[in-house]
Amino acid sequence: MIVIIKDDPERASQHVAEHIIRRINAFKPTSSKPFFVLGLPTGDSPRKVYSLLVKRHQAGDICFRHVVTFNMDEYSYRSFMYEHFFSHVDSEPAHINLLNSNSLDKHTECLEYEEKIRRVGGVDLFFGGIGPNGHIAFNEPGSSLASRTRVKTLAYETLLANSRSFAGGVNSVPRLALTVGVQTIMEAREVVIIATGANKAIALQKWIEGGVSHMQPLSRLQRHPHAMLVVDKDATLDLQVRTVKYFNSIETVIPGT
Repeated sequence: MIVIIKDDPERASQHVAEHIIRRINAFKPTSSKPFFVLGLPTGDSPRKVYSLLVKRHQAGDICFRHVVTFNMDEYSYRSFMYEHFFSHVDSEPAHINLLNSNSLDKHTECLEYEEKIRRVGGVDLFFGGIGPNGHIAFNEPGSSLASRTRVKTLAYETLLANSRSFAGGVNSVPRLALTVGVQTIMEAREVVIIATGANKAIALQKWIEGGVSHMQPLSRLQRHPHAMLVVDKDATLDLQVRTVKYFNSIETVIPGT
């Protein structure tokens, strides 16, 4: 696992956007592998990345016609994705996959989502963010590390964090959400996570310096062969000084991380 520390959220977002662009542009479609498969999140931190990707697309630096996307979760976020990303790039509508929270059979919806991922050959790059309590997608603390796409009951802290998106405040926020699982994310060939702000510092410290635990689902990425976490300085406030120095030194000696 590599941790990249940037001065501020803007530089962290820029690093993630450039990394995604490099991966997509390096992909060469073949008859057996026609699409680059990209996992996508929602939230404030990813929003900055989407804005940069849109600008680079409009400049002609990247296209998304050969990209199939799978969103990590569906929590009234379909409109978010179209407002901030899909409506501004050349993604084929048939290549956009979002969980349907209005499905009458949510269990089957989740099983079929996993099957869709399998049929396209798995996810090449899962891009994600984390919540203040360390959740990734909606895999809250206490989630099974072997979990797959499913219906999840959300923690109150997560409801509070999402209440700004609902006019009625926290009482109007849905208590259940559809989400990919920890194992679903682990099976991606590469995982890139962005975490910015001091409110992510405690979760970040537990993930990086603690052991692998179901109480910190993100900690399982310590065992992923190609996981990268991009953070700003505020998110590292709870890390030991030697931890920060170590990861800064790694970025110095490994160009292009």
